[in-house]
Amino acid sequence: MSEQAEQWIAILSLAFPVAAFLWEFAVVGRKRLGYRVQMDTLAADAADKPYADVLGDMRHDGHQLKDPSFVLLRIENAGSTKIISEDYLADPADPYGIKVTFRDRRVAAVVLTDPSNNALRDFFFEEVTEGDSVRTVAKPGFRRNNNTGDRTGTIRLPKVTLPRGAEYKVLVVLERWPEDSSTDPFPDPVVQGTDGQERWYDPLIRLLRLKATRTESHVFASRPAWWVIWILIAAVAVQANFTLFLRQDKRPPLDCVQGTLYLHGSTAFAPAVRAAAQDYLQRCDGADVHIPLADDTFKGSTDGVTELDKAGKEAEIPVGEGLRDHIAFTDGLASDGHPRLIPEPVALSVFTLVVNKDAGVENLKLDQIRDVFAGRVRNWSDIGGNDVPVHLVNRDPGSGTRSTLVAKVLAGKEPPQFTETDCAALDPRRYGRCEVTSTDTMLNTTASTPGAVGYSEATAVAGHRAADGLVKVTIDGRQPTAEGVGASNYPYWQTEFAYTYGEAPAGSVAAAFLNFLTRQSGRDILRDHGHGLCSEVQNSGECRPA
Repeated sequence: MSEQAEQWIAILSLAFPVAAFLWEFAVVGRKRLGYRVQMDTLAADAADKPYADVLGDMRHDGHQLKDPSFVLLRIENAGSTKIISEDYLADPADPYGIKVTFRDRRVAAVVLTDPSNNALRDFFFEEVTEGDSVRTVAKPGFRRNNNTGDRTGTIRLPKVTLPRGAEYKVLVVLERWPEDSSTDPFPDPVVQGTDGQERWYDPLIRLLRLKATRTESHVFASRPAWWVIWILIAAVAVQANFTLFLRQDKRPPLDCVQGTLYLHGSTAFAPAVRAAAQDYLQRCDGADVHIPLADDTFKGSTDGVTELDKAGKEAEIPVGEGLRDHIAFTDGLASDGHPRLIPEPVALSVFTLVVNKDAGVENLKLDQIRDVFAGRVRNWSDIGGNDVPVHLVNRDPGSGTRSTLVAKVLAGKEPPQFTETDCAALDPRRYGRCEVTSTDTMLNTTASTPGAVGYSEATAVAGHRAADGLVKVTIDGRQPTAEGVGASNYPYWQTEFAYTYGEAPAGSVAAAFLNFLTRQSGRDILRDHGHGLCSEVQNSGECRPA
């Protein structure tokens, strides 16, 4: 996830609660007319209960009610301010504010019950004097109606002024229409604050006036507000997940030092170092750090320490001080003759022999490998392979991969000198030898030359474009892996050292990058490239596998 995306998540995380607050409390939440159907039940459901005799013989207008049912409806001010008659969405000329429709049911009776204060009764009833008597009648805004055309019963409730938190309940007695022979459950009541077809301007009116809103037992927020709240929770969860998990291995380095850092040395270790350097630059974005990573940056272990030594001398670094901006990486310790260079073990590299698939070999004994590189085996059939001439592809003498092969596998004996200076000139019909200057060229040449054998850093083979033409050779059945080095004593491995000219000064770009590579997130990159970490072995100074 990019920093820009993270910034947008943070902005939205702030904007959503603000919008939710304004919508909930400044727009719709300021005035909200809520309703709740607290009961909708059939009389038959309770007819077999003790003392329920009257429910089985309910009558209205001289007839027994058919399949009677009861609905208890609660109307409440669920907002934060007083509701007055002008707030209702119904037409101003109509005396009612709410209509409740009961489909497939007739209204037999309706009763106002449990108003939160006695003043609310005045909106439903009035006293009428008739001669010497006074009786209470329903006001025009409180009516019941039954429509035989669409078989619906309705009740109309007046535009009641409801102070904050005020409420009232209406108990409705209903029955099934006489001609209805169905026994299906009744549809839910429909509560609405407007009547007839919606006008084009009604959505705008709803922002300022009321419509009936279903509420629950504990009023907190409307459905739109709940969506906003859940979106906010999701945004916070995404940002927390990014911060706690995705970004835990993307923490910025402890120090990003301004300057240009020059890296040299081992072509075998180069892929891991390049990946670490690119990651370091991304983390130090904006800190004015530069690390040139041209194709010819890594020329081999010997050339790397030579260039480092030359840079230190040209900078005339006094004895006791160090060069701030150069590091060279070598496969194993550098040769003598560089008294100002200081090594630091970084990782374990595992190397492998590679052969062209035409050779027909996958495993070689140590003695067979020594015979091949000494020139005593000139056809693969001599050691059980195919009838194909051996073509020995070596690295140049400055290569750390080659020096490791000589020291760890060939018992200190150098391979014979090349027979061709250009590997493309090898005769496919007869034995020959040539040399190349890099791991990439080594793998390409071995894959394209029938019967060729070479060597490289083990993890460089699998992802290489020439991998399909190559076979990684096991040595006495031991696998070329970091686990193979520790578990079965696989012999072809070496410690990767980082060399500086003198001790890299504290606060220098060289010291910062080395710290990143050996103690911070760079370690994960080395591990991903198949290298064992010197910081994790028992003796980090010697850096040998357990």
